[in-house]
Amino acid sequence: MKLFRFDKSGAVGLGMVDQQGKNIDISASGMDLTETFFENDGLLKLKAWVATHGTGCDEIMGEIKYHSCIGRPSKIICVGLNYAKHARESGMEIPKEPIIFFKSTTALVGPNDPVIIPKGSLKTDWEVELAVVIGKKATYVSEADAMDYVAGYCLHNDYSERAFQLERGGQWVKGKSCDSFAPMGPYLVTEDEVADPHQLHLWLDVNGKRMQDSNTLDLIFNVPFLVSYISQFMTLLPGDVISTGTPEGVGLGQKPSPWYLKAGDVIKLGIEGLGEQHQIAVAHED
Repeated sequence: MKLFRFDKSGAVGLGMVDQQGKNIDISASGMDLTETFFENDGLLKLKAWVATHGTGCDEIMGEIKYHSCIGRPSKIICVGLNYAKHARESGMEIPKEPIIFFKSTTALVGPNDPVIIPKGSLKTDWEVELAVVIGKKATYVSEADAMDYVAGYCLHNDYSERAFQLERGGQWVKGKSCDSFAPMGPYLVTEDEVADPHQLHLWLDVNGKRMQDSNTLDLIFNVPFLVSYISQFMTLLPGDVISTGTPEGVGLGQKPSPWYLKAGDVIKLGIEGLGEQHQIAVAHED
């Protein structure tokens, strides 16, 4: 299934892209893509509901205002330097084990919402990433069983404020968690509809210029390894998000000198089969 959350007269509606490519309103199911949904076999129940009631659901007409494709998860876990060329452009060694950090859930927004350049920021950067959504509680999961815990995949732009991240001491989370720094979606695409998450084209443009253009085939640590690895250190709850890292082409890595987003810049990005995002950078207002 290709599912999405959208604004329905001020409430959160649930939608689905059907086999004909039409956007169908399945809000009558009474379900939402949250931790509670996933921990109670929501995908199976929703699939059964659609099989029985789907033909009676209305097509969504006109422009859709998408919410984040996941209701606020318990945590957003990110993987740093997970593409070799990105590690090199950042002037860092290729990691021997995954670099793990958190992104605040308050950064979560819809895929086409504006990105707010934080107060005092001079180095707001872009990062197109494949995100993995956990479908059931995972603790000490083996790599062989890890894919059984994956509900699906979505597109994530892991915005980063590089000065906050790298020049202010402490952990990376400070540069990753500003409001609007985690646009997610538009779609949650269920695991069964993605033949191979390690062969997906991903790209990002700034003002029409292609900045990132790569494939998840280049991931250093793949999806089952990451799910297993992270579950050795923390319990993954249903609806949690693992963002798997970004390829080369970020602002930090530009030659001869880095450059970053400014108000008015237009950012577009996408992953094969998972949809596209569109953001406009705006300045923080007091």
